[in-house]
Amino acid sequence: MATYTVSNIYIYPIKSLGGISLQQAQVQERGLQYDRRWMLVDEKGGFLSQRKFAQMALLQVKLQENGLLVSHKQGLLDPLFIPFEHADGKEVTVTIWDDTCTAREVNGEVTMWFSKALGMFARLVYMPENTRRIVDPTYAFDEEVVSFADAYPFLVIGQEALNHLNSKLAKSIPMNRFRPNIVFTGGQPHDEDSWDSFTIGETNFRVAKPCARCVLTTVDQQTAVKGEEPLRTLATYRTKNNKVLFGQNLVHEGTGKIKVGDEVQVLQWK
Repeated sequence: MATYTVSNIYIYPIKSLGGISLQQAQVQERGLQYDRRWMLVDEKGGFLSQRKFAQMALLQVKLQENGLLVSHKQGLLDPLFIPFEHADGKEVTVTIWDDTCTAREVNGEVTMWFSKALGMFARLVYMPENTRRIVDPTYAFDEEVVSFADAYPFLVIGQEALNHLNSKLAKSIPMNRFRPNIVFTGGQPHDEDSWDSFTIGETNFRVAKPCARCVLTTVDQQTAVKGEEPLRTLATYRTKNNKVLFGQNLVHEGTGKIKVGDEVQVLQWK
């Protein structure tokens, strides 16, 4: 039996901006602490994404003791500090795909910074504790809630899956193209496809559905330049029902801490 070990943990505090690698993270009701609790929206409250605006990849987020520090990877603007205790702007209605929920604008000055950085109107909003966004009932197990993530609190990918993909590419790509929360080593490529439930530390996870991949994976996270890979190659061997699949979306039970080096204990296989 293969041994699986957590090798990387990532959070993306502001949806669709640069992620943060952590050695340990706190699992909370909506997912990992700080993960996608902030989001950029347009004038109508629709979420902004690298799918359409690749330049968002050039904004990097770092965790500070009391807030987030956002900087431009090309140094075009002075960094912006966003305190955790903030969100004193107006309440707004926001949309993530087919979901609608309430959020609160951080403040007008922050909106001006992001609008200048991206060259378009971009309002930063925060998800208050009293906002409840439910995971798609088709795949939820117990009305789990989620942050501003596309649909699920977690995404897991095995390092072997990326290694296998890179063996087929002319130029290797890093894991940041796929924006996982949990990466593990061990086993064979795509072993996670066969998992039904597993534990890391004190937290139980259940696999909801495979993750369908989009053009965001073709955006170089350092340069914001779009290409054709890895979707073109993935489509040759990871397509099902006209969707390219890579990684597994998860829901979870309970809270706790997960750490790099933790063993992934598979409880049930499909």
